[in-house]
Amino acid sequence: MPIPTEPIGSIPRPPQLIEAIRGFREGYLGQEKLRAIYEDALRDTIQRFEATGSPIITDGEQTKPSFATYPLDGLRNLAPDGVSVPFADGHVRQLPCLTRGPFRYAAHAASFLKRARQYTKRPLKQAVISASLLSLLYPQGGIDEYPQEEFRQDLVREAVADVRGCLDEGAHTVQIDFTEARLSLKLDPSGQLLQQFINLNNQVLSYFSAAERRKIGVHTCPGGDWDATHSADVDYAGLLPGLFTLNAGNFYIQLASEKDRVRVLRLIRHRMRADQTIFIGVVDPINSRSETPQEVRDRVLEAAEFIPMHQLGTTDDCGFAPFGDDTSTSRELAFEKIRARIAGTELAAQKLGL
Repeated sequence: MPIPTEPIGSIPRPPQLIEAIRGFREGYLGQEKLRAIYEDALRDTIQRFEATGSPIITDGEQTKPSFATYPLDGLRNLAPDGVSVPFADGHVRQLPCLTRGPFRYAAHAASFLKRARQYTKRPLKQAVISASLLSLLYPQGGIDEYPQEEFRQDLVREAVADVRGCLDEGAHTVQIDFTEARLSLKLDPSGQLLQQFINLNNQVLSYFSAAERRKIGVHTCPGGDWDATHSADVDYAGLLPGLFTLNAGNFYIQLASEKDRVRVLRLIRHRMRADQTIFIGVVDPINSRSETPQEVRDRVLEAAEFIPMHQLGTTDDCGFAPFGDDTSTSRELAFEKIRARIAGTELAAQKLGL
């Protein structure tokens, strides 16, 4: 396709998988049965992805507990009372808190990629969580005999290994989920927290060559969970100047749900670098109505007035179910929106004579 298009990642889990996970946690479903249901969900998701005609697919994060916490599942040095993230509808997601060192990932993202590879020969994209979000695990009061600087060194090493493992496993692209970027400006309007996050993520990216960084991207959005966001009221003008200083080749930017898309596109044009590809969001996962291919086409044509064609791509605003228990969007609607994105991107390419 002349205009590249990629998904963000997550697809709503089947109801039977969500029920099976609950059953396993409550002790009335065995591990073998849960594993079989995971495999059914993974296989079905990949088959549906392939049926959309998507040139790049993902595993839908079917076997992750959430986009953020997959490296933590099973760790024994965590407490449940970490940083809380409030959403606009009043519900809250809470991170765990590290209780002792050293910090290590319990699982790396390459394991999900390898698992998905059993069911497809299509190019696979893999999402990883940012080092900056996981930096929030360290308690403000510190940890005896495990200073914050030592934690950061361990964190960077693990984050580098997470990305490196995906590249080595043959990922088409690796996407660093940086949803806390916009939220950081809500927590700290001075921008100092955002700059700390950017510096940490650039430290991770410094371990990769220029050629490797062309396959690494950064995703930003105002959060998406149970049809609510955590930072949609934060102005992109405060985020984009810093965002484009990240030394990544691709940027996946939520745009379809923005009230003034043209204003954001102007900001992107003035801040993007010549070596960066900008994937703009053309479908809104938390809107209960699916976009039409014609609506997607028009959004792409709009963006083409501001972003050079050789740097323009399309994507979804956010994952459709970043947290495993989110049932606010159906699998059917998610794939309908993906089909609209692919068809609309193709219509725009035809209109532009590509």
